[in-house]
Amino acid sequence: MANPLIDIKQIKRDFVLGSEIINVLKGIDLQINKGEYVALMGPSGSGKSTLMNLLGCLDTATSGTYILNGNDVSQMHDDQLAEIRNKEIGFVFQTFNLLPRTTALDNVALPMIYAGFSKSERNIRATEVLSQVGLSDRMDHQPNQLSGGQRQRVAVARALVNNPSIILADEPTGNLDSKTSVEIMSLFNDIHKNGNTVILVTHEEDIAKYAHRIIRLRDGMIESDQQNTEHL
Repeated sequence: MANPLIDIKQIKRDFVLGSEIINVLKGIDLQINKGEYVALMGPSGSGKSTLMNLLGCLDTATSGTYILNGNDVSQMHDDQLAEIRNKEIGFVFQTFNLLPRTTALDNVALPMIYAGFSKSERNIRATEVLSQVGLSDRMDHQPNQLSGGQRQRVAVARALVNNPSIILADEPTGNLDSKTSVEIMSLFNDIHKNGNTVILVTHEEDIAKYAHRIIRLRDGMIESDQQNTEHL
């Protein structure tokens, strides 16, 4: 068996609140292999957002190890983490996080600027991924000229643009109506079929069921980790 893409051992995350220490993650072990489609679920306060921030290298653990694609990210400082984030992880957020006065094309090309690509390389690749998400006719539109679903497609294209190891989606349908949610989730299915590893954070059962493996958190621990029988 090849090494897992994500290998977390005994990850703990504490936050200090005044004189109190709050143990949000209480020693989590988790392995995710390349090409998996995983949903992270859990009620408010279960630790799923904290775990997502750690997986996405937006935060570091208090203790424990995190090996991502062969790199020990638990020991890295901020600059190294930023580089790993840009190279290895494509983020999709509930609020889209697009630059308002910037075209869809330039929004999508943004991560490539940090990765040091030339303008022509950026435009070619951004055009490619916008076509992939069905927006080839909307490249010159700014976010306020797009529907919620189209904005989320731009965000998905931006997540894909650097060919990351992982697509990390945090409540990606949280601001969308149910019809648009289905369209966006079918887009994630396509992305997964193309060989991408997808990690979805959601509190909605009907969104989680798109994933092939569902991990439930409660009180900072993994409560269950099961294959989704619908996809077996």
